[in-house]
Amino acid sequence: MTQFLPDIEAAAARLRAGGLVAFPTETVYGLGADALREDAVRKVFALKGRPPSNPLIVHVSGDAMARTLTPAWDARAQALADAFWPGPLSIILPRSDALPDVVTAGSLNVALRAPAHPLALALIGAFGGPIVGPSANISGRVSPTRASHVRESFTDRDVLVLDGGACTGGIESTVVLLADGHCRVLRPGLISPAQIAEALGEPVDSRSVQTDGAALGSPGQLPSHYAPRAGVRLVGGPGQAHEAAHRCAGRATLLTHSGLSLPPPHTVIAMPPDAPGYARRLYAALREADAQSPDAILVEAPPQSGADALWAAIQDRLRRAAAPRE
Repeated sequence: MTQFLPDIEAAAARLRAGGLVAFPTETVYGLGADALREDAVRKVFALKGRPPSNPLIVHVSGDAMARTLTPAWDARAQALADAFWPGPLSIILPRSDALPDVVTAGSLNVALRAPAHPLALALIGAFGGPIVGPSANISGRVSPTRASHVRESFTDRDVLVLDGGACTGGIESTVVLLADGHCRVLRPGLISPAQIAEALGEPVDSRSVQTDGAALGSPGQLPSHYAPRAGVRLVGGPGQAHEAAHRCAGRATLLTHSGLSLPPPHTVIAMPPDAPGYARRLYAALREADAQSPDAILVEAPPQSGADALWAAIQDRLRRAAAPRE
């Protein structure tokens, strides 16, 4: 960590001045700003082109800082923090008046998370306060899992980038809402509903949530999200893959976890067959496919069931990547 200290101090100074910093987490790279400064947070929305109805997750150093941002930190929140923080779980609780409305899209709740990356925690510590941290990319596009991905979207003048290498998790945090004595997963992620239920000792509702275009209850609920420039289509096996490639007006790129192949001029990107490896590789693979300028990106659909609930989170990201765009 010593070699990163000058960069961390420069990044903290940038945050204090109301500027933006991209920082690594174990999930994806975040676009950071002082969570308590409305003008700084508005820069995040403007630079990303993020809809103002899409709330932000606030990154904290741990439960002590989280308590300053919510009046409702209770035994259930503490149980989740003890079990999963630092880590890929965002907890939605009633917000305090310290947070500007823009952070929560006007909601009375806020999503809080302590990231499990030494550079992220060092940045929060050096800055001394909470940091908003949506994915460091243009809104709706593929999330960044390397510093180079961030630099593809933003200039050094716009964003100071802390390079912490490749993200180990690869997809965004699980978002869980604690309200009215119930627990509900609003966005699937690296922490499963079963893990959350075990930590709380109570059932967890993981049914999908429909949105009506108004303010969203959680990040990651837009119908079209995580999308490359080329259109994405999910295919179920060799027959569907070959049919989709045949119908493609030009050249297709296929992401496959089971060794499917396509004839030239189409190309193939091999994906890991296990859920953690697939999640870690997903966004980088979508970016690599997009860089080939294909007419379509075909993705072999992951397993529809199985003991590993992480596949459900991967399916969520792929469904949104393939959703029609307005």
